[in-house]
Amino acid sequence: MTDTVSFTEGKILGPLMKFAVPVILALVLQSLYGAVDLLVVGQYASSADVSAVATGSQVMNTITSFIAGLSMGTTILLGHQIGEGKKEDAGRSVGTSVVFFVTVAAVIGTVLLFNIGNIVQLMKTPAEAYDATSAYIRVCSWGLIFIGLYNLIGSLFRGLGNSRIPLIAVAIAAVINIFGDLYMVAVLHMGAEGAAIATVASQMISVIISYVIIRHIKLPFDVKKEFIRFNGSVIKKIVNFGLPLALADTLVGVSFLIVTSIVNSLGVVPSAGVGVG
Repeated sequence: MTDTVSFTEGKILGPLMKFAVPVILALVLQSLYGAVDLLVVGQYASSADVSAVATGSQVMNTITSFIAGLSMGTTILLGHQIGEGKKEDAGRSVGTSVVFFVTVAAVIGTVLLFNIGNIVQLMKTPAEAYDATSAYIRVCSWGLIFIGLYNLIGSLFRGLGNSRIPLIAVAIAAVINIFGDLYMVAVLHMGAEGAAIATVASQMISVIISYVIIRHIKLPFDVKKEFIRFNGSVIKKIVNFGLPLALADTLVGVSFLIVTSIVNSLGVVPSAGVGVG
């Protein structure tokens, strides 16, 4: 496969830098999502909308961090199998991962949808930002499957030793998110809800583009239809590898949620200000 880095032979430093730099750039671009949302909402909407985006995005970032950390289990497992030349096992891992993470995202999204009111209250969201925060979380909950697939695809390619395609996918999503924010917030005046729609739409389009790319490149294995199903042994390995990472990232997110809830209790302006900060 083109642009694939191997760590099973030859020197390590050169291939490591070739692999790591796109990963770092992708993480930087992904971190700009919230910044762009807050920038556009701050320019074209109210302080209540800024507070809503700050609170809602913190909740969703915590959920996303859990899914992204868990998906690293697929990266590790796939890297092992490719390095060992177990191509059929790698194809089975990819098929199982797709089913597993779609299910995880659907379950978490459903739980969020049925508990939006409780979450918004738990975050001590200012009264002025209550409805906007609820709308932000609701839109992202509906789109959580695309957010899950978006992170899984990046993990799959990194497991294959290709970190450039995830970078391209993130860059495309970032650009779409910028224009989506401007259209939804500045033109349609949809505030926090518009920012959420732009975020979900950008990641959905990125997933579609990534799928098209996958269809047009040669993978080192085949993903047969019978592989796309629940496989208990594969899921166990993914969870064993990914769960510690997921929990570590989630705990960091929870600490920020606690800080956000404390600040929210001070009112909408402090909430918006700290959110931007």
